[in-house]
Parts: sequence; structure tokens; C-alpha cells
Amino acid sequence: MRGWLIIMKWNKRFDYPSSTRSLVMGQRHYDIDNEKLPSVTTILQQTQSEEKKSKLAEWKQKVGEDKADSIRDQAANRGTIMHRIIEGYLTGERHADLSDLGRQAGVMARNIWESDLKDGMEEVWGTEVTVYYPGLYAGQTDLVGIYNGAEIIGDYKQTNKPKRREWIDDYFIQLAAYAMAHNHVYGTSIKSGVILMCSVDNIFQRFYVGPEEFKKYTFEWIKRVDKYYHD
Repeated sequence: MRGWLIIMKWNKRFDYPSSTRSLVMGQRHYDIDNEKLPSVTTILQQTQSEEKKSKLAEWKQKVGEDKADSIRDQAANRGTIMHRIIEGYLTGERHADLSDLGRQAGVMARNIWESDLKDGMEEVWGTEVTVYYPGLYAGQTDLVGIYNGAEIIGDYKQTNKPKRREWIDDYFIQLAAYAMAHNHVYGTSIKSGVILMCSVDNIFQRFYVGPEEFKKYTFEWIKRVDKYYHD
């Protein structure tokens, strides 16, 4: 069968924790096992290079604060809808949103599904999974399981324009952070990750990170965690 009617293989190997999110001094944290742990995205944002901070400030100044906030919020809402629709493909429960933004997100979600996910994902361990490294950090990854024969962490991304690989190092570091936490808590050996991305003009991109490159991003993540806690 094609489309969302495909029945995905599920294997609920692990008991993933429930969590709540809260803001601590304006930064997102996860409440897990009586710990308030900073999110992966919080740590990445707080440890950005000065060059990246400068570029973001320049862009905001160029388009204006209000416009920048509008673009950010629309992208976040579209991404939330897209994630929900993709999760519906994986669980076999169809989701739809008939708003203009929802229709756009639905087309993007279907592109990711048809272009890669429905054939590449062999076994799902969990979707929208909360992972954490006790005492250090927590986050939520979109997908964990077996992808093209390997244990993998996966994330879906929406974008206004297609991306070059060298622009999205933080996405790869994010995958490494989730894998490091999952491996520590559950004894897995996840050494690869994939970003599945679709632009608003419906261009699909797949960014795979294999074991050697993944190791590099894991080391970079450890440095970012150290900087967050000690700088």
C-alpha cells in the first residue's frame, strides 16, 4: 500500500519518561525525575558563536524586529503541524489541518514521508521521544529506531529555503546530543542520525550523518555542554 496507509513496524523496546517543560530565567527546561534539566536547544542557543549571534542580529535589524518575530512564529507553528502529521503517518492515524498553514505543512509532511521515511524507516522505537542525560540536559527527538539497517536518531525540519549542509551543524550536534543521552540511559549504541527536511516550496533534502562524522559532533556537543555550565 502507498501513502499514509502503510503499516509501520513498531517495537516499543524502551519505557520512555514523561516530562513537562518549564522556563527557568527564560530558558526552556525539562522536568524529569525531580530534576530541572536545560533543553538541548537551550544549551545550543546559549553557546552559539559570536559570528552566528552577529548574523542573527544583522538579519533582525534588516527585516525589523516585528517581521522577524512573525517569520519565526509562523515557521514554528508550521513545524508543529508538520511534525504532528508525520507522526500520524508512522502511527497509522491520519491527521489533517485545513488552515492555510496546515495545508502547507501537510504537503511538506507528505513529501518527507513519500521521499524517504516510508521506505527508509524499518522499525520505530518511539516518536516525539523525551531523552535525558541525568544531571546535564534533556530534549525531545522526533524519531528513534532502525533506519536503513542502523540504529538511528532522526529529526524532521521545515525551512523557508533549502539549506546547504555546512549551514546546519547545530542540527547534527542536536542529533548527537539525543543519541548520547539515549545510549547512556538505555544502553543502546546509536552512532548515526538523519535530518529529513522540506522547504515551503516543497524541496526535500536528506542529511545523513554516519558513525565517523557523528563522533565529531558528539565531541562538539560535549564541549558545548562544558561551556554552558562553566563559562
